Amino acid sequence: MGLSSIWTVLILSILLEHTLDTFTQDVDGDPGGDLNDLGVTFPSPEEIKPVEFVTANSTIITSQTGSKALLPCVISNIGDGMVSWIRRKDYHLLTVGVVTYSSDARFQVIHSQHSEDWTLQIKYVQTRDAGLYECQVSSHPPTSIFIQLIVVEAKAEISGPTEKYLKPGSGLRLQCTISQSTEPPLFVFWYHNNRMINYDADKGINVTTELPTKTSLLTINSAATRHSGNYSCVPSNAQPASTYVHILN
Repeated sequence: MGLSSIWTVLILSILLEHTLDTFTQDVDGDPGGDLNDLGVTFPSPEEIKPVEFVTANSTIITSQTGSKALLPCVISNIGDGMVSWIRRKDYHLLTVGVVTYSSDARFQVIHSQHSEDWTLQIKYVQTRDAGLYECQVSSHPPTSIFIQLIVVEAKAEISGPTEKYLKPGSGLRLQCTISQSTEPPLFVFWYHNNRMINYDADKGINVTTELPTKTSLLTINSAATRHSGNYSCVPSNAQPASTYVHILN
């Protein structure tokens, strides 16, 4: 702050103090007069409620890469306070009120008028988004809570060895399970040598997928040499898994 700015602040402070003194003298000089006579009322200390966070401090949120993370921050008695979200690892100001200050458009506050909810939404979560986030209210003094975001990378796993050996006519059973996933996939596709085979029942291949349990099962009742090759389980929201099947002559 330059010298001229300092003087400006001092002058304004003096003028404000003088105005308040004059106003007080005018009110006190009126016999029986007080601020209530002027229609000015102030809440009693009992009526002023402190800012209260409904969301628990140190809440942990787990989200998987590519999904949408929702970091809760519910506040009551906010009054005229302003809510800000700050990424603590680099003290980057993300949002103030409902305005996003970050150049990363994935960050957005979800808030409706008169609501106490100031949830921070992060779209298309990446591993670098993991860490501590601060939800702060500009009260006097400022008060805040911290939310920990854990980011996991979901992956598919096919049970058994990565290479399987079968005799012609044997049954083939491949079970794929999605681990470290915070939500079920929209779909699970199976590929044989880069060709999608979910609907190849006429070729003796059957696929059964249970999305809520994040599992998918591929079965072939009687394997033939044409069934040799690489099989891949590819969920919509997880890293794929592969296994190689050898049908021996």
